[in-house]
Amino acid sequence: MCGIIGYVGKESAAPILLEGLRKLEYRGYDSSGIAVMNGSNTIHTRKKKGRLQNLRDLVGENPPEGECGISHTRWATHGEPTDENAHPHLDQSGKLAIVHNGVIENYQPLRKALEAEGHVFHSQTDSEVLAHLVGKKYEASAESDATPQMRLVAAVRDALKLISGTYGIVTMHADIPGFLVGARLGSPLVVGLGKGENFLASDVSAIVSHTSDAIYLSDRDLVYMTDSDFKIEHVEGGSVEFEVSRVDFTPEQAEKGEYPHYMLKEIFEQPTTIANVFRGRLSDDEASAKLGGLNLTPQELRDVDRIVLVGCGTASHAAMAGEYIIEHLSRIPTEVEIASEFRYRNLPMDKNTLIFVISQSGETIDTLAAMREGQRKGHRVLSIVNSVGSTIARESDGGSYLYSGPEIGVAATKSFTSQVMMMSLLGLLLGRMRNLSMREGQRMLAEIRDLPAKVEMILQQTEKIRAIALKYIDAQGMLFLGRQFNFPTAMEGALKMKEISYIFASGHASAELKHGVIALITEDLPSVFIIPKDSVYDKNVSSLEEVKARKGPVIAITTEGNTDMEDIANDVIYIPEVDECLSPILSVIPLQLLSYHFAVARECDVDKPRNLAKSVTVE
Repeated sequence: MCGIIGYVGKESAAPILLEGLRKLEYRGYDSSGIAVMNGSNTIHTRKKKGRLQNLRDLVGENPPEGECGISHTRWATHGEPTDENAHPHLDQSGKLAIVHNGVIENYQPLRKALEAEGHVFHSQTDSEVLAHLVGKKYEASAESDATPQMRLVAAVRDALKLISGTYGIVTMHADIPGFLVGARLGSPLVVGLGKGENFLASDVSAIVSHTSDAIYLSDRDLVYMTDSDFKIEHVEGGSVEFEVSRVDFTPEQAEKGEYPHYMLKEIFEQPTTIANVFRGRLSDDEASAKLGGLNLTPQELRDVDRIVLVGCGTASHAAMAGEYIIEHLSRIPTEVEIASEFRYRNLPMDKNTLIFVISQSGETIDTLAAMREGQRKGHRVLSIVNSVGSTIARESDGGSYLYSGPEIGVAATKSFTSQVMMMSLLGLLLGRMRNLSMREGQRMLAEIRDLPAKVEMILQQTEKIRAIALKYIDAQGMLFLGRQFNFPTAMEGALKMKEISYIFASGHASAELKHGVIALITEDLPSVFIIPKDSVYDKNVSSLEEVKARKGPVIAITTEGNTDMEDIANDVIYIPEVDECLSPILSVIPLQLLSYHFAVARECDVDKPRNLAKSVTVE
């Protein structure tokens, strides 16, 4: 959710911090701020609610000078979006500044105790309590023989022992120029290593312009640094092992380039990102897929008799598509669990159940907790993630990366098709170990290799899809309907539409119309039918006819050459012919473009939709 970047080096900190915050805007926020330490041992803060440009304007009027600083974009949890509630927060002395991602669950009793001691708070946030706690611990150690740097490290340790909840924090003190302390528990924090400068950030995208060397901190890690050195320890004390990783994308990949929005850029990247998923993972000799990162022997894979797929939001829709695909290709019973529900359920699972957690960021708090719950109960939990070095990737028992590059737009697009592609590879691998013939495997390989070119063909229809979106621009709601493999696609299409255009949108299995949904049909409510020429085509047509009989306008997404739809639907979008189990990868592309053009025409901020964050790291 919120974004953090800290800098210590030889350059002016404010421009680096502001640029880092710009690259973190996609995470979602409602206010922002920076704190910079200058040579006279003074911390200057600038904070402003609203868009980052408001903070830029404020800083431009009165730039803070200094080569060490911290900054933050806030997504409100405790307290409204205001200048006062924006981070960084100061302690009682005004000499210590802190930025914090996460939630401090016991902040109220801590705040009351501090107020009883005379502390005065200037915000309604839980984070300001942590600033006061650290500052109090630092002041209490004034008579210590330790250096000021080690006193601050000890103060952070002591304060964190008192709180319940999650945190990713960075703090600095006016008495200690050029020194930052950070720690994490449940909220990501990355160390960036430069030449004569070092960084702390919640996401590598904020620092990739300056360094490609990163250390992904683990829960309960604590780091302190200067411009030339750093040390990582456990919050409770003692050294920890860490690995310096190379960031797997370039600064250019995290920019919009020639596109007006990140979302459109990422939609058009899908021919490449889909190919990235299967590149090097297809075996012609075996007519199968190769997924070595699963860390399972062929016999262990054959022993799997049940699969549970876990995810949130778009990832859960990809999992739903995966359920259909894996069962179709491998005949292994598969089910989908919403991550936030899985962690609190007592789901019966035997020893041969294999769990997959799916997350673009690899930091989704509910999915991470679900993974840990599955492992706690002795199950093998594998991951499908996009972000290399993320917490889920590091803590899972194995898995596969998507290699889709950074996804900046809050509304997921290329990550969905990449996740469904990975589900298809998994289904093929398991199917070839069981019931799927060599010939069927070879046919699937050919179908998979053709997908990028077929996606390109759909993308060429963007202006046609834009015209259809404009036709329904006054609609206040929209239904999305599909069957079998494309029921999850309908769910995902509805999610895209409501995420970025703010209209009511609902996805359903087509046959559920008669079970209540049909009561919504009017002349003013468009229905989008995903209706390729597949095994349930005729049944789908019957549902579509029921909508038309009630004068409901219909947008149909169907297979090229199927001219029947021209006589039935109001508007038709064509997709190339494909095996029906792979059809969600193609059929979702028009839905992404439809929602994008619809939202742009309504002047919505498609990259940063209201109230949403890219990565949900707070429960």
